Amino acid sequence: MSQKIVADIVVVGGGVAGLWLTARLHQAGYTTLLIENNTLGGGQTVKSQGIIHGGTKYALNGVLTGASEAISGMPKRWRDCLEGNGELDLTGAKVLSAHHYLWSPGDLAGNLMSFFASKAIRARVKQVKKEQLPQALQNEHFKGKAYQLNELVFDIPSVVARLAALSENRILQASSFSLVSATENKVIIRADDFEIETQRMVLSAGEGNESLIQSCNLSQPVMQRRPLHMVMVKSPNIKPLYAHCLGAGVKPRVTITTHYHQDGTPVWYVGGDLAEASGVARSPDEQIAFAKKELAKVIPWIDLTDAQWATLRVNRAEPAQNNLMRPDTAFMTQHNAITIGWPTKLALAPDFADQFITYLKKEGIQPLYNTPLPGIPRPFVATTPWDEVFV
Repeated sequence: MSQKIVADIVVVGGGVAGLWLTARLHQAGYTTLLIENNTLGGGQTVKSQGIIHGGTKYALNGVLTGASEAISGMPKRWRDCLEGNGELDLTGAKVLSAHHYLWSPGDLAGNLMSFFASKAIRARVKQVKKEQLPQALQNEHFKGKAYQLNELVFDIPSVVARLAALSENRILQASSFSLVSATENKVIIRADDFEIETQRMVLSAGEGNESLIQSCNLSQPVMQRRPLHMVMVKSPNIKPLYAHCLGAGVKPRVTITTHYHQDGTPVWYVGGDLAEASGVARSPDEQIAFAKKELAKVIPWIDLTDAQWATLRVNRAEPAQNNLMRPDTAFMTQHNAITIGWPTKLALAPDFADQFITYLKKEGIQPLYNTPLPGIPRPFVATTPWDEVFV
C-alpha cells in the first residue's frame, strides 16, 4: 500500500539547481520535497569544475556578450552566501580558490591586446605580480602574464551537502517516477511506493529532464546536449592552479582546476577548448595523448611523467538552441502546474531559483501545507569522478 505525501512544491532532480531552489523555497516557508533517483549532484553538478563564472571567459575577444553580462553578478551572490550574508547561508561549503585566473603563455601575450581593449573588461580583472602568481606558475620559465578574475572555485560536494542541509533533508530517493494527474493547480505523482500531491512541480533534473518530460506526456521544451571530454591528471607533482590558459581563439585553450583525491593527492581537472568539439571526437587514449602534449606546451616545468591519466565524458543538458548554441541565462517554462527548466551553468543556480519564486508570486501561490514527512529513503552526496576513477 502506498504512503501519501503532501507538499507545496515538489522539485525533481537533486543537482545544484534543484537543491538551491528547494533551499530557497524551504526558507520562504513552503513545504518542499525534492526527489532524486540516484545521488545528490551526481549528474552535471559534481562533474563540473566548480567555477562560479563571472562571464570573463565568454569575452576573450574583448567584447561583452549576452552570456558574459547575464552571469556577471553571480560571483558576488555566491560570495555573499559563503560569508553568510546572501539569500542562502553557505558558510559550511569549502572554497578551493578565492579567485580564478587567466594566463597567457609568453608566445601568446599579444592575444591579450584585444581582450584589454575594452574598459569594461579591464574593470573585471587585475594583473598578478610575480610573487602573487598561482603556485603552478611560480617558475623561472614562466614568461607569460597572469590576471586575477572576479571568480571563485568551490568544492562541489561540500556545496551539495550544505544545500541539502538547508532544506532540512526533505529529500526522497526514488528509482521510479510517474505522473498520475496534472491540472492548473495540482499535480499528483507516484515515486516508488509514495503518492505525492503538490501545488506545483519543478523538473530540474538536467539530462534526466528529457525522460521526465516524456513521462508527463509533454513534447516541449526540447532538450539539447553539448558534450565535453574532460581530462583528469593525478600526481603528487601537481601544484595548485585554477585558471584559463589563453589560446589563439576566443575560447580558453585549457581550463584547469585543482582538486584532491580521497588519498590527498592533487588532481588537475582539465577542460576548455581541449574538451570541446575536437576533444569529443577523440577516443580516451587520443584525448590523453593530446592533453599530455598541450600541458607540456603551456606548463612544461611541471613533471607529469609518472602521473595517472583518465578522461570523463560529460553532457551539458540545456533547452534546444539553433546550431546547438549555448544559452545565455537559466531557462524555465511552465505547463499548467508543471515547471521545466535548466540552470544552463552551475553559477546560474540562484537565477534559476529567482525565476521560479517570481512565478510563484505572480500566480499568488502561497504555502498551504505543514505536513511532516514520513520516514523516507534519502540519497547520498555523489562521489567525485576522480575518486571513482583513481583507486
